[in-house]
Amino acid sequence: MAAERVGRDPDGIALLPVTKMQDAATTAATLEAGITEIAENRVVDAVRKAEQMGDAAGRLDWQLIGHLQTNKVRKALHLFSGMHSLDSVRLAEALQKELARRAGDRDQDRRSGGSGSPVPDPGRPFRVYVEVNTSAESAKTGAGESEAREVFAALKDCPRLLPVGLMTMGPLDPDPETARPCFRRLRELLAELREGGLAPESCTGLSMGMSADFEVAVEEGSTVLRIGTAVFE
Repeated sequence: MAAERVGRDPDGIALLPVTKMQDAATTAATLEAGITEIAENRVVDAVRKAEQMGDAAGRLDWQLIGHLQTNKVRKALHLFSGMHSLDSVRLAEALQKELARRAGDRDQDRRSGGSGSPVPDPGRPFRVYVEVNTSAESAKTGAGESEAREVFAALKDCPRLLPVGLMTMGPLDPDPETARPCFRRLRELLAELREGGLAPESCTGLSMGMSADFEVAVEEGSTVLRIGTAVFE
């Protein structure tokens, strides 16, 4: 195993199944395999799927891994409890504003005897990974390194968002080794952010590695593997 090759404990590496290509029935069936956390790429598709899944949707922890437009923040927060693709100060501020608004609505609703807003697990902060475009590919989303630092600075004023790490994607290349410099740089950047006081000490996550390059990602320190094809084929 890749973890053993570099002396890592496999228990320190989480698998996040990516269900964006799976239908509602297959996604719901992940519960039977003991999976409780899944990842989706698009808000509209995920919400539609969750509606088709019924009660099973509420038993899963939904994570957003695709780009989120600010005009879809409200809809996203009806389903997702975290995201791996925070890439701008503007988006961080929009999430904070909507979460604060919903908290106020819950307080008012509680006083009036209502059931409250449907934010998943309302007592828990919204967990975010800051996405960094370490390959500098123009077609990819994600913040540049200087922008990522700005996002972390802004997160200090967003108490309802909990920064848990960084995320990146390697180049689309059949040779997984081409992703190694990208993964290594993400690990180095996280260390710099923590040492410089921009990221809290508790921010230790590295969301990197997919079906084609997860072994390299593990060797470079990944703590979360976003796997779709290799899980469901």
